[in-house]
Amino acid sequence: MYPSLILASGSPRRHELLTVAGIDFQVCLPHADAETPPQAGESPRETVLRLARDKAANVALRTEEGIILAADTLAQCDDLPLGKPRDRNHAREILQTLRGREHTVVTAICLWRRPDDFVAVDAAESHLRMRMLSDQEIESYLDTGLWEGKAGAFGLQDRIDWIEVVNGSQSNVVGLPLELLAILLMNFHE
Repeated sequence: MYPSLILASGSPRRHELLTVAGIDFQVCLPHADAETPPQAGESPRETVLRLARDKAANVALRTEEGIILAADTLAQCDDLPLGKPRDRNHAREILQTLRGREHTVVTAICLWRRPDDFVAVDAAESHLRMRMLSDQEIESYLDTGLWEGKAGAFGLQDRIDWIEVVNGSQSNVVGLPLELLAILLMNFHE
């Protein structure tokens, strides 16, 4: 029998992806201080790898047995990280930066098995293209509130027709690369 999976996230998108994939899990949220801003000189990939590990470590301290799954997602354009927007104005700035351009979404996964503290951390990258949105299209999307809490100020799962995944995992763009998760979980059970 496999140890139980403990999701270290309150993200409804991650919950939905795991549920649709048929993976049973419990939730244990990391403390708020487990998520820190990017460090000076840190690439977006390094940031998400560090944050996923920090979140998993935070939950591991409070877990006796099981596999903790933590993840972190960042969008980047021209090597600049575009995290979750602070407010509507910040979301507008992000969308204006991305319109008509290609960008990358990077999601890191950390699996931390208790009690032996075996840890695996890796990241997936997807490349997207946003069509040239008008200011009115951006304002209409902002009016929906769907941008809130989403890296890059949009959600692929919102069925928007102005984002194309050029290559990479669609579930990565949503916040949990299921293909990478399957590989990491196989290694945990060997």
